[in-house]
Amino acid sequence: MIVASRLCQATFIVSLMAMLGACSTVQVGRNFDLGVFESKVQRGVSTQAQVRGWLGAPTGVGVAVETGGERYDEWSYYYGEGQLPNMPDARLKILQIKFDQAGIVRGYNWSGEGK
Repeated sequence: MIVASRLCQATFIVSLMAMLGACSTVQVGRNFDLGVFESKVQRGVSTQAQVRGWLGAPTGVGVAVETGGERYDEWSYYYGEGQLPNMPDARLKILQIKFDQAGIVRGYNWSGEGK
């Protein structure tokens, strides 16, 4: 389910970039500092309020349901930029953070551009 969510977000972002016109620079989402997040986050300790302080408001909010039935709030941060029509050179990064019902970080994953 998480893989499908990331794939849908990436597809949406790339599609949006393609629709904005040829030969123009496009940006989607809001840039964020993955290094700051990784240097501060502690699974099982960090809170939603702390994450919001480090990264700002999430770009997307949803729910992740694991195969065992566990439910987590999921925040997504994404940023993409590129020059149309040369999208193979586009930069894209996605960070997804899972919180338990008490608002504590339980896990995260990221893809795209590194730190």
